[in-house]
Amino acid sequence: MTEAASPLPYETARDQLADVVRRLESGGLTLEESLELWEQGERLAAICSEWLEGARARLTAASAGEQEPSEPGAPF
Repeated sequence: MTEAASPLPYETARDQLADVVRRLESGGLTLEESLELWEQGERLAAICSEWLEGARARLTAASAGEQEPSEPGAPF
């Protein structure tokens, strides 16, 4: 996922997801409030997952580039 395509930066989504989890764990919510928070948490988790998948792909691509020698027969 690119930054332009994401509705939220990763850090914002992660922090909001942590807040949703904290609110759900604290209890005292109505069933409807809990369901709304759960749905919001699912959306935020999907955003975080997309960011992490994109980061993983970038790291894999960068690692693959580092493993190829710059000159044929070069040891490093």
